[in-house]
Amino acid sequence: MVSVSLTLDVPNRAWIGDLSRRFPDTRFRVRSAQSCDGVGVGFVEVLTDGTDPSTVIDRMEEYEDVYTVEVFQRGSDRVLIQLEADDPLLLRILDRTGVPIEMPFEIVGGEVEWELTTTRNRLSTLADELERSEIGFMVEHIWESVQFDRILTERQSEVVEAAIDRGYYDSPRGCTQGELADELEMAKSTCCEILHRAEERIVKQFESGDQPAFTQPKQHA
Repeated sequence: MVSVSLTLDVPNRAWIGDLSRRFPDTRFRVRSAQSCDGVGVGFVEVLTDGTDPSTVIDRMEEYEDVYTVEVFQRGSDRVLIQLEADDPLLLRILDRTGVPIEMPFEIVGGEVEWELTTTRNRLSTLADELERSEIGFMVEHIWESVQFDRILTERQSEVVEAAIDRGYYDSPRGCTQGELADELEMAKSTCCEILHRAEERIVKQFESGDQPAFTQPKQHA
């Protein structure tokens, strides 16, 4: 497993790339997002600096790819919205590679910063997908994650890796502990106990001085 910090450069042909460059001082904080049948649905916080948020939302609604924009909260420098849009470029890449990213993430001036933890094979697949797209990207940092098989039992490692794959440690969670237990065909109490003991070992290993294997300077992946 490796953890990676990436900076992506979203092309102008993607509406969010164009919009975020038109309003470079506005932050589009994606709190949750998913795609289905080529349509992306996102829960997004729009944070402005000196610009009326309504101006940004009005311009957003003018893009052909944006179907609906529903405002939940509105303030002088902040709007919380849910939107549906066609051709979600970033989400399509994640769907194809199966790589989970940490939420929320922000889009500012056409750039996106992603934090993710995955296997080296999936990271390679992600890099290939980004290369084929029009999205430029830079690797900010990359480091080895804790090697579970060195500090956990085989059963603990199996449960922790399943929890990661199913988004149990994501924010918001991709599954509940009960759902994870059902997937693994075990009692919820057993799943809870295994996770607790595994997490204890991981935390103690980290506290003892297990540091990232290396930090890589900014470069093209």
